Amino acid sequence: TFSFTDPVVSMDLLRAVLQPSINEEIRAVFNKYMKFFQKAAINVRDNVGEEVDPEQLIQETCRSCLEQAKLLFSDGKKVVPRLPHEQVVPKRARQMDEELNRRGSPIPKKRKGRPPVQSLSNDRGVSGMAAWKLKVSEPVRRDGPKWDPSRLTETTTFVLGSRANKALGMGGTRGRLYIKHPHLFKYAADPQDKHWLAEQQHMRATGGKMAYLLIEEDIRDLAASDDYRDSVDLRLEELKPFVPPAWMTEKMQKHMETLRRGGDAPPPECPPE
Repeated sequence: TFSFTDPVVSMDLLRAVLQPSINEEIRAVFNKYMKFFQKAAINVRDNVGEEVDPEQLIQETCRSCLEQAKLLFSDGKKVVPRLPHEQVVPKRARQMDEELNRRGSPIPKKRKGRPPVQSLSNDRGVSGMAAWKLKVSEPVRRDGPKWDPSRLTETTTFVLGSRANKALGMGGTRGRLYIKHPHLFKYAADPQDKHWLAEQQHMRATGGKMAYLLIEEDIRDLAASDDYRDSVDLRLEELKPFVPPAWMTEKMQKHMETLRRGGDAPPPECPPE
């Protein structure tokens, strides 16, 4: 039970009524700057490699923008932590921030009638990646037998993410596999891992490019699912599975355990000499 005379409850009821209208205006603001995000994300992909997914970069950037926007309404106690490269702010940027803080957030003019209903089909201002939509991220479930580190043994076979994309018919969409199936376990190879992969001719020497490893069994399970088994683009011969050395498998076990517990990926470890 709760009281409607509670100030917090009353304000939250008002927020709930206005939220659809607020969301539409926020979407319009992001659409205004979307062309800049798109160009930057595509440049990153071209510079780093095909494993980079521009859509994922754009969504992460938009979420970061929303987090930093909270600073406009900070009470001085709970401050949103800044990223390392944002710690040193140029003088001009500080002056602009201070000016915005003095002015406060603009108060919209009072309108008559009910606020407009949120439209899911409103794509005004969207160009290029028209399918992009501002949405609430749902947590990825990392439980069950597929996320049990003990399933990774010295005989477990892995495939490169780029090959898995091609095998499932998504070779031209670059990192789409990870967005479409976020529940998949994937491991980002560190420099020592990539050196071994290149020596064994599983991949080319890629320098700074990302290389993800996925469990072959997971990809074959996907291929047998309703989404893929009847696809004319299915090319399982592209997988080229391999068995990594024990020291690499051990790192992947630790990585899976960390992710399963809800933590971040552990720092890369060097293989034994």
